[in-house]
Amino acid sequence: MALINVLPEGLYCEPGGFFIDPWRGVDTALITHAHSDHARSGSSHYIATEKSKDVLRHRLGNTINFQGVEYGEKLKLGNTWVSFHAAGHVLGSAQIRIEHRDQVWVISGDYKRCEDPTCAPFEVVPCDTFITEATFGLPIYRWDTGEATTRRIYQWWRDELERPSLLFCYAFGKAQRVLSELCQFTDQLVYVHGAIHVLTEIYRQLGVKMVDTLPISDRPRNHQFKGDLILAPPAAYRSAWMKRFPHPQTAFASGWMSVRGARRRRGYERGFGLSDHADWRGLIQTVRQTQAQTIYVTHGQTEVLARYLNETYGLNALPLKTLFEGEGDL
Repeated sequence: MALINVLPEGLYCEPGGFFIDPWRGVDTALITHAHSDHARSGSSHYIATEKSKDVLRHRLGNTINFQGVEYGEKLKLGNTWVSFHAAGHVLGSAQIRIEHRDQVWVISGDYKRCEDPTCAPFEVVPCDTFITEATFGLPIYRWDTGEATTRRIYQWWRDELERPSLLFCYAFGKAQRVLSELCQFTDQLVYVHGAIHVLTEIYRQLGVKMVDTLPISDRPRNHQFKGDLILAPPAAYRSAWMKRFPHPQTAFASGWMSVRGARRRRGYERGFGLSDHADWRGLIQTVRQTQAQTIYVTHGQTEVLARYLNETYGLNALPLKTLFEGEGDL
């Protein structure tokens, strides 16, 4: 690789003197988004979108040295020009465009192509070299719209009014997307786990419209939650926390739930295929729209996607080993 190299600390741009989403502490870290596999503690200086600021400080500490930028704003870092562009993944998520001499590289971070009312839509950024994720890089992964999937979640909830309805979903991004999409179907209060509450309030402060929520802890211990919807992170499933809900129905909202058998293996009664990552069609569409001739494929189905891009479109596509994990942040 030329403009970007993989070092023990992460993806490094030598002409710019910075790392992108490093997995160890470095001097200057450019962060695509605030999920824990991309934003880690220990760096001296963080640069990310302004909309990422509050979530990053919540997760990494209020004392981090943070520099916020707007989408499309150009920064001169070393001998490079750098800009952040919407990735459509979660609040404040960005692709990072790096320009050096006659080269333009784009590091996608995580991204999705379908509509999401909680974050800016994905922006196609033409480049020579594109580093793409491949979390769901198999043809079996094809998403319905968020509206259609949330309609099914709403119906599942309203069809069982004698029991609490526990929907497990990732605390940052997925939970807020569900809460926002629910505005199309209801104005009823939804209860949330404490880990979700803190992040949801950050979204509200930035003007994201969601149904009203209340932390579980605001209700007395003997409250039955009969007919209520409760959102919680996956780590709470089968934990002592669940004991306060008598005979709940359970479901998990994740892209993994679109594959038959995944729900059964994880032990949930229902599964809803809702992902904040691009599906197979979205990955192929994005790679082609960037017009990049060299593609590096990271985390997920790297070999499958790289081989498909090589054989079908004649691109120079190669797997790239990183420590990014894809869909799985709490």
